[in-house]
Amino acid sequence: MADELSGQVALVTGGGRGIGANIARELAAAGMRVVVAARTGDQVEGVAHEIDGLALEVDVADEASVKRMVEDAESEVGAIDVLVNNAGVGRLSGAPAVWEDEDAGDWWRVFEINMLGAYLCCRAVLRGMVERQGGRIVNVGSGGGHLPVTPGRVGDSAYGPSKAALYRFGEMLAAQLEQHGIAVFTISPGLVRTALTETLGDDAPWTPPSLAPRLVRALASGRADRLTGRYIHAEHDDIDDLIARADEVVENDLNSIRLRR
Repeated sequence: MADELSGQVALVTGGGRGIGANIARELAAAGMRVVVAARTGDQVEGVAHEIDGLALEVDVADEASVKRMVEDAESEVGAIDVLVNNAGVGRLSGAPAVWEDEDAGDWWRVFEINMLGAYLCCRAVLRGMVERQGGRIVNVGSGGGHLPVTPGRVGDSAYGPSKAALYRFGEMLAAQLEQHGIAVFTISPGLVRTALTETLGDDAPWTPPSLAPRLVRALASGRADRLTGRYIHAEHDDIDDLIARADEVVENDLNSIRLRR
């Protein structure tokens, strides 16, 4: 249905381009009022204008900036029902080894945006969600957080660890918030061709860019709340099948990142 989320409010960080912009478009198509936030003012203005949403500039790694973003969003549009933590940075290839010439400040900046940014955004919206006893949070993770390291294509040493931390954070947050009717998911959008991944070239196994937005839309609907805390892949998981098997998934601890022996 085109308006199954009509009247609800979504906040999408990193929404000015790529995956975030497409998620914003998909949620708007489902009837949501969408706040599009990023550091790039011109880009978020363009997306917001396209979907009749609200554009806000934010540095997700700055607590005051995040607090201002949420206050402005709730003042202009209303209480936030769905938070999508999509803002992220990182170099997938070509970075120096951690013991060579990599700048420690640049390395930590990846964690500040990818992990601290999600934490600050969650904290800023959760007081209202807990008071209302409902809401949904979707963290945009990456296979870089758990897939085996490929010799010769290791990439930098910050991006993957930051996404691994994001998943674990989401899982623990889900356990804390389930009693308040708030669901938390971490998704992998697959290998979507964006400015971040462009260096991988034409032969990479690219994921269709429509899949992650469709998954976020399904999660925003509430149909998958039984799967709170789970890691869901936009390309390799069938969300309708997971919903139908939710009891089995939870009982057997499926769609989770674990050390198996």
